[in-house]
Amino acid sequence: MAQTIYPSPLKQGDKIAILAPAGPIKPAPVDSAAKVLKELGYEPVIYPHTFGEFGHFSGTHDERFLDLASAFTDPEIRAILCARGGYGVVHNLDKLSALPLTADPKWVIGFSDISALHALMASKDIASIHSSMAKQVALGPDNDDNARLFAILKGEFPSYTFEPNEYNHTGHAEGKLLGGNLAVIADLISTPFDIIQPGTILFIEDVSEPIYKIERILYQLRLSGVLPKLKGLIIGQFTEYRPDDNHPTMEAMIAEALADYPYLPVAFNIPIGHVDHNVPVIESSQAVLDITPDAVTLTMKQ
Repeated sequence: MAQTIYPSPLKQGDKIAILAPAGPIKPAPVDSAAKVLKELGYEPVIYPHTFGEFGHFSGTHDERFLDLASAFTDPEIRAILCARGGYGVVHNLDKLSALPLTADPKWVIGFSDISALHALMASKDIASIHSSMAKQVALGPDNDDNARLFAILKGEFPSYTFEPNEYNHTGHAEGKLLGGNLAVIADLISTPFDIIQPGTILFIEDVSEPIYKIERILYQLRLSGVLPKLKGLIIGQFTEYRPDDNHPTMEAMIAEALADYPYLPVAFNIPIGHVDHNVPVIESSQAVLDITPDAVTLTMKQ
């Protein structure tokens, strides 16, 4: 397994790009997030097409690529805060992959559709941060999850303890931590950006997906042989869906789908996803997952 490349820790005065590589966003949350970055001693740089609108996107494919390419190749930019998700990052993965990303790696920050950018970084063995975006950063540095995010940017590696869950599979796992929005990363299977790989600790979350669609993805992973070969599985938050005739909750369906793998450590109800409390995690870091009847501990390290 290749050694993970970690972008340099941020220091006072460093520039942080703010851009919208997928859906459009209004100025208010971006301006508020920029104010928070300034309060912390960083210099926010809002990119030209951040407030653009092109149908469901913040700009054309080329416009969104131009913003990202400019941020990735500017030596003064040390991190890229994605303003929001939506859909559209996939349009530019091939062109972004051709950039010299490892020559001067930046911290990529975001979640949801930004999972595709995390997959891009993982394909180059560069660590990135799955975490909140502009709307949440605008809540200020005293917000617990924001504090954790800025600690990571300064070079810290987080460790979390979570409550137990009735569906958990107890166990211990060590491996590379990868994951994100399940619908997004599942669509990257069998591409150069496929991060759902045997031997990893995978974390998943999603929003507005019917239970049967998530079940279909899990069965694809089962039939392909990937699911039983994971080191561990972290079930984040699945939100804005309806019960169906077979399963009262998404968690009940996932537990049923995993019943044949009692040896696989699985942690349910972890606060990662489209929720207010969305803990930041370092993609491509080495992680230790401990699940006991009393608690779940997730520790990231270099």
